[in-house]
Amino acid sequence: MERYDVCIIGAGPSGYAAAMRALDFGKKVLLIEKEKVGGAGLYNGALSSKTLWELSKDVSHARQRIKKYSSNSSFDLDYQNIKKELASAVSERKYQLESHLEGLKEGGYGDLFFFKKGTAKLVTKHQIEITNSDGTEVIESENIIIATGSTPRKIPSIPIDEKVIVTSDSVHHFDELPKSMVILGAGVIGCEYATIFSNFGQTKVHIIDKSNHILPFEDEDVSHVIEKNFEEENGILIHRNSRLERMEIKDGQVEYELSYQDGSTEIFHVEKALIAIGRVPNTRGLGLEEVGCEFNERGILVADDTQTTVDNIYAIGDVTADIALVNVGELEGRHAIKKMFGMATERLSYDNISSIMFLKPLVASVGMNEKQCREKGICYRVVSIDYAAIPRAIAMRNPPGFFKIIVTNDDEMKVLGMRALGVHASSAIQAVALLISTGQGIEELSELIHPHPSLIEGIQECVRMLLGKSIFKPHVFKKVMKYKGYMNDGEYLDLYQVVDKC
Repeated sequence: MERYDVCIIGAGPSGYAAAMRALDFGKKVLLIEKEKVGGAGLYNGALSSKTLWELSKDVSHARQRIKKYSSNSSFDLDYQNIKKELASAVSERKYQLESHLEGLKEGGYGDLFFFKKGTAKLVTKHQIEITNSDGTEVIESENIIIATGSTPRKIPSIPIDEKVIVTSDSVHHFDELPKSMVILGAGVIGCEYATIFSNFGQTKVHIIDKSNHILPFEDEDVSHVIEKNFEEENGILIHRNSRLERMEIKDGQVEYELSYQDGSTEIFHVEKALIAIGRVPNTRGLGLEEVGCEFNERGILVADDTQTTVDNIYAIGDVTADIALVNVGELEGRHAIKKMFGMATERLSYDNISSIMFLKPLVASVGMNEKQCREKGICYRVVSIDYAAIPRAIAMRNPPGFFKIIVTNDDEMKVLGMRALGVHASSAIQAVALLISTGQGIEELSELIHPHPSLIEGIQECVRMLLGKSIFKPHVFKKVMKYKGYMNDGEYLDLYQVVDKC
């Protein structure tokens, strides 16, 4: 029986990162994957959807420029070429991952790294049964990492055929862009695909939203800008405060019925439907319950810093259904390796996790938002500046967006969180993420010299507003520069009236 220091089940971003980190410590590693190296993050997740988003953004930008500067507003789009470009991106990354695994054998890791294709099942807490086309074998490992990812959540009453009514697993496989489609779910995945298909300019997109605004986990100022652009610029129809009563396939298209809070109902017809109501962990058939792993309502119960209730078994990435982000999964994978071999000096922290929502406009975030601060009873100060007050944005002809920084309501003004909404948003949050991770205040940011003109100058102006030394004084431009405080008694204080009541 082959024996390993660590066996990792699942070769998506989380499992792959864990395997490579184990090699750094000279450990004997077995990586098992039943389908494709790279997982959903490569084939029908982050890389594929973001490639489509980039392509759709280019198309939308071209349409806007042609409309503004040319008398000929015609624009022909060949979706087959779009699909070829998408396939090329996936193939490029797939080649990198697979050739890297192959190259490990020649790069001094031939005695340490092993890869097996097949389905894995735990027999005991240290033994794993692997089944593939060659038969079945059992291996033994000191430690085991579960990194099997997740799949789209489905509703039994909806006839998902992955052709007319689809999930994110097959939304990229349309032969042509549909003339119309409905998206069930107004979270990140649903809104990203609404952005993509509406950007191409050939699909009338509907979104079914059970609340009164999309992205219900975000602050209303973020949701409001996204909604405004969705409706006014991209022509998206948002069904607010609506409940899906039924969805059916009729004559090769989709018929769905909604009910509203006033008791009325309405029937709609579209060509396609996308179900985007979250994801569920892939844990079935792994034998985890039999060896003592416990579960909660979200997935595998992580009892202690990536460690499950079985001391030598760890769970990382989407399978825990905690924070479904590639960068978080990779972080967890690398940390799990350090923890199991006694190399971790600190617990894993999620306080400064950065994320991006590929919408229109782009939304980047780190730390808490206002809603989360209020839920935790934290007194805070928040300052924001619209792109309209930033010279670079003016030169770009005023794209929509703003920067918002949240700090503690005290003299230290430690950074709690930031939201950046608009072009270049993803490159604007890292300095603030560093301040959050080190528990620092905002004084350091105020003295940095940023290139001019650049959008990130707006971050510096936000910080200067907090310190009372901004170039533009907020009370002059109240519509584009805002400064307020929130007290734990629910009271809001406006500009310069923020006092310490905590």
